[in-house]
Amino acid sequence: MSHSPFIPPTRTTPNLYNSLTKVSGLRELPDISLLHVDGPLPPEQVKRIPFRDLLLGSLHEVNMMQQNADFAVEKLMTGGEIGSAEVLTALQKADIAFKLMMQIRNKLVGAWQEIQNLRV
Repeated sequence: MSHSPFIPPTRTTPNLYNSLTKVSGLRELPDISLLHVDGPLPPEQVKRIPFRDLLLGSLHEVNMMQQNADFAVEKLMTGGEIGSAEVLTALQKADIAFKLMMQIRNKLVGAWQEIQNLRV
């Protein structure tokens, strides 16, 4: 998981991850520590990650990028010590992550609709 140099906002904002975990019953962050590895792992070291945990962890990461970008813009507008390049980088990262998340969502919805249309 990549860490951003920004600190998440302290104000209470709706958190997509928290609202999803209330629905699914997941109480803690999923363990996705093996998602960002350099190269493939040997089969005996591969940890099985449930799809739900993978999806919720990714949503949480995108949500944090969005919050960091919002905080960076807020900090820039209030005269905080942050460069415009850092703000633009945070905004671009959040935008790309969100677009990727939406593409994955669209593929999942399309696959689900295709499964529902199968004749048995």
